Amino acid sequence: MIISRTPFRISFFGGGTDYPAWYSGHGGAVLAATIDKYCYLTCRYLPPFFEHRFRVVYSKIEDCVHINDIEHPVVRETLRYLNIGRGVEIHHDGDLPARSGMGSSSSFTVGLFHALYALLGKMPSKKQLAMDSIYIEQEAIRDTVGSQDQMSAAYGGLNQITFARDGEIMVNPLTLPRDRLTDLSDHLMLIYTGVKRTASNIAQSYVQDLESREKQLHRLAGMVDESISILNGNRDITDFGELLHDCWQVKRSLSSMVANSHVDEIYDEARSAGAIGGKLLGAGGGGFMLLFARPSEQQKVRERLNQLIHVPFSFESSGSQIIFFDQEEDYSVEDQARSTRPVQAFRELAHIHDPE
Repeated sequence: MIISRTPFRISFFGGGTDYPAWYSGHGGAVLAATIDKYCYLTCRYLPPFFEHRFRVVYSKIEDCVHINDIEHPVVRETLRYLNIGRGVEIHHDGDLPARSGMGSSSSFTVGLFHALYALLGKMPSKKQLAMDSIYIEQEAIRDTVGSQDQMSAAYGGLNQITFARDGEIMVNPLTLPRDRLTDLSDHLMLIYTGVKRTASNIAQSYVQDLESREKQLHRLAGMVDESISILNGNRDITDFGELLHDCWQVKRSLSSMVANSHVDEIYDEARSAGAIGGKLLGAGGGGFMLLFARPSEQQKVRERLNQLIHVPFSFESSGSQIIFFDQEEDYSVEDQARSTRPVQAFRELAHIHDPE
């Protein structure tokens, strides 16, 4: 049995420039960090005593005989990509809800690859985990997703991620003094808006015509260098919060679906209670809102938003990890191939010997 643990991420600046349709012509960059909230994937080879060969447990339970019958697109295509020839059982658990802007879909993909590679006795690099996941999401299932979430989930840490026009993706960790990193963390708040949404649906509203949003995307990319300059320099950390506010104003102009009246009300209430800036995480529409507020003002912000869930968090720097590995005695492929329906065969045998 294998258990992988893969972090979720918060993206500060540059979101939107990580779509291949954009960076293949202009390049792109993001500033993002992973936090101590995780996606857990448990995988094991399935003993040959069941009518099914694949069991996938997430918000629903799937028992399937053939890979093609699996409804979960990432699980189906990842198993096919890795040419898994044996029955497998996969369980998913997460610290945060899906469809919430935390890169949960990509954390799932990266974590699944990590666990299945370990099950196969392989040790992939962080780059391989990320690039394999990007292939599955963008090419195999053709989801409208960017390329930053997979890199963050695989590598972990606070990083500047750059996207070259030739498709090369580079992860550059920010080496900040501990007190500066703590200062940044102390000013951040994570609030759940209570609205679930599918990121690809929001992204489709502006990804199909990125060139018409060239001015906004260049501005979003430019904020990455500006934010790093703030963190690395002697400027007041609150300048980072002001830049987050500017970022949100630009991001919401990408599409009418990025924000809505519910989101606007939450943001306005947070700002009136003392928050300096903030933004919706992910493509927009709902999910989690990242707020920037002085520690002395955060209690007032929480009281103003007392109907919403506040999620305390810390930065993490490990990325996807295998946290449990147990090489049990496994049944051979031949054992599994003897019958695709061993339970039914047993029932039939029992019926033959029924004295009645």
